[in-house]
Amino acid sequence: MKNRLIYDMPTRLFHWLFAGLFITAFLIAKNADDESPVFSYHMLAGLLLVFTVLLRIAWGFLGSKHSRFASFALHPKDLVAYFSGILLDDKRKWAGHNPASSWATLAMLALSLGLGITGYLMASGQKETFEDIHELLANGFLVVVLLHVAGVALHALRHRDGIAMTMIDGAKSDIPQTQTISNSKPAVALLFVGLVTTFAVHLARNFDGQKQTLNFFGTTLHLGENEGDDD
Repeated sequence: MKNRLIYDMPTRLFHWLFAGLFITAFLIAKNADDESPVFSYHMLAGLLLVFTVLLRIAWGFLGSKHSRFASFALHPKDLVAYFSGILLDDKRKWAGHNPASSWATLAMLALSLGLGITGYLMASGQKETFEDIHELLANGFLVVVLLHVAGVALHALRHRDGIAMTMIDGAKSDIPQTQTISNSKPAVALLFVGLVTTFAVHLARNFDGQKQTLNFFGTTLHLGENEGDDD
């Protein structure tokens, strides 16, 4: 079975950066209390995560064939057929995102934005109002992630097509030539890395570790419990 290029480089870079930032933010939140200086990095990782999501949303309209939201299999009948196929051992292949991963991707993007908005509001002084919503969104995100990982594992066991490597080399096996992409968009990937790096540097330069505050484009965000330090 010949491997053919399906996912461009910006999409693959986003996938791994997105996963790494979520894991970082989630583990810090679960293992460090609000008073710990380490907790600030949960908030910083969250802000960087939202920035990458905004870039991915833009790429969902401007990117190559299987990176665009228009290519996602979002019709309810496709989702029903996909899960029915699992039970009936239907081995239909999807060139890009299958119905389950299409919905999972949109859910994770939406939950990320919700986490970013509620986290920002909490850091702006409305912690009591939005803390429960933020935690609910985080737990919902984790559920979607675990279901997505389980789905990838199930697919790999059923099809044995090396899908686990798809987000590394961007290729899938036994895909029609008409469904492939001719360019992995390395220049856009370099721009993506540059934008994310620039934003990360901006956060680092405006972060006060002692006070656990961040000057976020003119707004002071409190990333921990040391709110009295500015008084």
